[in-house]
Amino acid sequence: MEIIDEVGEKGVIERRFTLTSGEELVPGIQWLPESVTVPRPTILIGHGGTQHKRVPNVLGLARKLVRTGGFGVVALDAPGHGDRMTPEQKKAQSELLARRTGERLSPLSEERLRAMASAATSAVSEWKALLDDFGNDPKWASGPFGYWGVSMGTAFGLPLLATERRITAAVLGLSALHGDGVRQTEQASAIEIPLLFLFQWDDELMNREGGLALWDAFGSKEKTMHINPGPHVGIPLFEREAAVAFFKRHLDEE
Repeated sequence: MEIIDEVGEKGVIERRFTLTSGEELVPGIQWLPESVTVPRPTILIGHGGTQHKRVPNVLGLARKLVRTGGFGVVALDAPGHGDRMTPEQKKAQSELLARRTGERLSPLSEERLRAMASAATSAVSEWKALLDDFGNDPKWASGPFGYWGVSMGTAFGLPLLATERRITAAVLGLSALHGDGVRQTEQASAIEIPLLFLFQWDDELMNREGGLALWDAFGSKEKTMHINPGPHVGIPLFEREAAVAFFKRHLDEE
């Protein structure tokens, strides 16, 4: 993990870095409280599809977790996103975003779902490489670790949390069982850590029955589902406060 630069603003240190995972150089950002010494409990943020590590909702959540919760926070550009996009991927993303109707999104195609599932393997390896790096140099983050990721962040979070025991609490959401749902169900049932699941009742991408079925499939003994009205891109800002309280309850006490 190579630190590229570091700036401070209103009590938050923002540190850009590059992570080496196999042959990939993965751009990332770490946020830390200026007034609190590390190590601190650290939250990993998995951004949504067509987004990146510093998209406004990720930045807003990260700053909330740092300022209100005193946590460290880390986000990586997912495969094919942010600074990792090729010119062809940028063009395809622009075309996809142009098909949006207001705040509502076009339904996910089978091709897009397959591409997301394929990228999940790389994303999981990269998060594990980051945790390995933190383990080698715990002055930046020694744990405990939490994970926050909705939509694509949940698609990548399921296989990560099903196999990664260093993460001990998670906020997931905006996801549902697709197709026969066998693989998702198996991954969800292997997740036994405390879980908060966020869902939009009028989600145009994820059907209600599939969302409820996914929540039911999680193996966690402690799990909570927050349902709000509105479309896929419509999680209320007050759910950030809920995330802070959730992580403080499960990470600060360790």
